[in-house]
Amino acid sequence: MKITNDIVYIGVNDHKVDLFEGQYVVPNGMSYNSYVILDEQVAVMDTVDAAFTHEWLDNLQNALGGRTPNYLIVQHMEPDHSANIVNFVKAYPTAKIVASAKAFVMMGQFFGNDFADRQVVVGEGDTLTLGRHTLSFVTAPMVHWPEVIVTYDSTDKVLFSADGFGKFGALDVEEDWACEARRYYIGIVGKYGVQVQALLKKAAGLDIETICPLHGPVLTENLGYYLNLYDIWSSYQPEEEGIVIAYTSVYGNTKKAVLQLADALRQNGCPKVVVNDLARCDMAEAVEDAFRYSKLVLATTTYNADMFPFMREFIDHLTERNFQNRTVAFVENGTWAPQAAKMMHRALENCKNLTFAESGVKIRSALNEESRAQITALADELCREYLAQQDSTANKNDLTALFKIGYGLYVVTSHDGKKDNGLIVNTVTQVTNTPNRIAVTINKENYSHHVIKQTGKMNINCLTVDAPFAVFEKFGFQSGRNVDKFADCEPLRSDNGLIFLPRHINAFLSLKVEQYVDLDTHGMFICSVSEARVLSDRETMTYTYYQDHVKPKPQTDGKKGFVCKVCGYVYEGDELPEDFICPLCKHGAADFEPIQ
Repeated sequence: MKITNDIVYIGVNDHKVDLFEGQYVVPNGMSYNSYVILDEQVAVMDTVDAAFTHEWLDNLQNALGGRTPNYLIVQHMEPDHSANIVNFVKAYPTAKIVASAKAFVMMGQFFGNDFADRQVVVGEGDTLTLGRHTLSFVTAPMVHWPEVIVTYDSTDKVLFSADGFGKFGALDVEEDWACEARRYYIGIVGKYGVQVQALLKKAAGLDIETICPLHGPVLTENLGYYLNLYDIWSSYQPEEEGIVIAYTSVYGNTKKAVLQLADALRQNGCPKVVVNDLARCDMAEAVEDAFRYSKLVLATTTYNADMFPFMREFIDHLTERNFQNRTVAFVENGTWAPQAAKMMHRALENCKNLTFAESGVKIRSALNEESRAQITALADELCREYLAQQDSTANKNDLTALFKIGYGLYVVTSHDGKKDNGLIVNTVTQVTNTPNRIAVTINKENYSHHVIKQTGKMNINCLTVDAPFAVFEKFGFQSGRNVDKFADCEPLRSDNGLIFLPRHINAFLSLKVEQYVDLDTHGMFICSVSEARVLSDRETMTYTYYQDHVKPKPQTDGKKGFVCKVCGYVYEGDELPEDFICPLCKHGAADFEPIQ
């Protein structure tokens, strides 16, 4: 299979494997990917699993067409990719091996030979020229082993991504990419979100047209989709709004409670309810669901003064992978001394940014009137924002929404007649309460200022402290004139027809412009309130909280150059071009300052 004119796929499909890494069910097999770059000099990208030595060497020989490879580039030393290094060396004794220093140490451990006579050690920023193709190496430690490098071919704009962007499943089976890539990512790489985020920032500065992973299909179209999912997964943010119930039940009474709760959640407008019986389901699928959706209910029986073993195993999987940024609720059952809720809470107490529901359900052996009422209360609490999002159940005149306004950060949504737009602002103020009047100040250079001045209406979305940096990138670092900021969104709309955000807000207000004040560089819109909804009691995001906890700290140690004051992007060099545009936030040179 040709990837480009010079890059050929020489990997294999494995339909004999039943458990990947000895634990993950792979009904559609696995692919072990390898590539060869045919230039003045020839480079082979990784090998494959030991079970496919001859098939791989045949593929390589056919691709070479009688030529001899000059290099074997080893990006990752896991045996499903490195097992045939020795066989390659035997077949091509003049070829050199290109790898990180740590990889050569591992070769000594695996093979009793670190190939000292043919080593080419590479690290961050090193390059290898094959002729027309120049390869640049990027270190990717703990994605998901410490020796990993990824490789960028600037000629064909191909990123060889090692285990990044891989998935379960052989290449001769058609299946949804996201489902098996999500399960693969969370199971294999999920613990290392910080390291994946670091790699994504490096990749943001590259012009990538094709991604060649070591598992799964070569990615050539809509790369933003895959990069966005990796950003969501590695920042531990919910991918979708919904509630997962993970439970164990011995005699069926806890299961009855779970099914009643699931029905109540659906009736309250929860967009997705997923129920997993931890004793019977694929544990990896249950873990995937917990990371995919925004809320989690854990329901189990007390067992030996603790939680049931399958629940303990499930929570261990979550904490091992840095579970965070979710709402969690507990349902416990116990005949004489219920302890499960306390033990589940204790097991999760070191997780970051978990919101624990105030309501809970305690069953004494079997459901009764009291525990059924607790189920109703829990469903109401978990679905408060879903109820507020629906026209039929929302209180549209909840003026306590005004209490959510402070020196915070907000997304102002508007509509230009063709598409929706959104903008980050930090200047929203209640100026009177009889009648209620809100002042919103917007820079005249922003497209939203132009739109709102024409239409006379907007929505103010009050952001909460769980809003990730991606929200500020989407609404603060690009112009709605050039980009459709809601292209991939299923919109929720208020009565004025404008979008309000489905998550990361605690309230929104629909505003009608009553007066405009020209403030030279900015315009102030004095507005009346036509609709106000409260979605949750989560804390409002303040500007200080954003600066201290959300905005990434620029990585300037040991670097000389300039740093973007908006997003923290670092430009290395003695002089910053006057026409330089930040590749992340699209701000110009005026928003850069010298690294001190």
